[in-house]
Amino acid sequence: MASSNALVPSSDLRKEIFSRGGETATRCYQCATCTSVCELSTVDNTFPRRQMLCVQWGLGERLAADPAVWLCHQCNDCTVRCPRDAKPGDVMQIARGLAIEELAFPRFVGKLVGNARTTWALLLAVPFAFWLTMVWLHNGLTAPSGPEWAYGDAVPHWLIYAVFFPALLGFAGVPALVGASRAWKKWGEGAERKGSLVRAVTGTVTEIISHKRFGSCGTAVGRKWGHFLLFWGFVLAATTSGFLVVWLYGYHLELPGFSARCESGIADCHLPLGNWMKIMGNLGAVSLVLGGLLILFHRLRADKPAGKTTAFDNLLLTVVLLVIGTGVGAEVLRLMDDGRLGLWVYIVHLSAVLCLFLSIPYSKFAHMIYRTLAMVHERMVATR
Repeated sequence: MASSNALVPSSDLRKEIFSRGGETATRCYQCATCTSVCELSTVDNTFPRRQMLCVQWGLGERLAADPAVWLCHQCNDCTVRCPRDAKPGDVMQIARGLAIEELAFPRFVGKLVGNARTTWALLLAVPFAFWLTMVWLHNGLTAPSGPEWAYGDAVPHWLIYAVFFPALLGFAGVPALVGASRAWKKWGEGAERKGSLVRAVTGTVTEIISHKRFGSCGTAVGRKWGHFLLFWGFVLAATTSGFLVVWLYGYHLELPGFSARCESGIADCHLPLGNWMKIMGNLGAVSLVLGGLLILFHRLRADKPAGKTTAFDNLLLTVVLLVIGTGVGAEVLRLMDDGRLGLWVYIVHLSAVLCLFLSIPYSKFAHMIYRTLAMVHERMVATR
């Protein structure tokens, strides 16, 4: 049996990497310019020179066992300085996608999402078909109507919770925990962790909420604000949803300004625009819209200073933009009293949210999991 440190090159993996746009890695002659210009590379965690070599050899296991793959924020300072135009930033992006597949549970789902260039239609259509069927079975796709209609008239809360809670906690949560456990174990085999876990987690969370490392980027510094706004938009949206669930169902309390129907906590409810929860939710929506537009603008720039965009990236961005656009659209259509079109937009919204939840451990969203763990690992190893 080969040891865990044995080099097992894979020509198939190399072909897969090249088919995803990583063929430029063959130009690399290990001059180390990329590592020397990277503001985030350290003595203990050097990148992307080492990872470029792993890609050239097709060492997928090595990539999955290397936390430095995740410490890269794709600033692409390395790409613009590379004398061979090997595009190490793009190659590192592909390496992270392959690492997700290697760590995924079950792996076939990781490969399904990883090959988004051919499977994107299936990944988007299945959640839509599911919600379309659920709403049709519940009320025959009858649009909500009446003087105080709400989307809960067509899609009751109990149905939403019955779908989303298992999807997030089970179908996404369990695979995410398995993948995180695999990564943590692999990384621990290569370096001993001795620092305080609590201190490492606290420091990492502080960095994440401020996006401090993004500030070190040169070429792609504009990406920081798009990611920053998206991050806080999702935080505000999730926090608002949490408050509403606890308020209505945990304590059965009446929300100020709600219609009489809401006292039972059964029907959907109309929060007045001045309510603090409504303000929080709308601030989250504005943050999501601005962040999504900034990232989209960054992706569409003609000069592409921050590297190539792959189908794997575009899948997550598409889903996120669908969640944002249909969420805002559904609210606007309710205010315009258009229940017929509003219901269809709401179904697409629920479908996009379900797709986002189910793909968390396998899409680029998994960066949130593995990058956070890698930053915690880095802090614990650095204090040894």
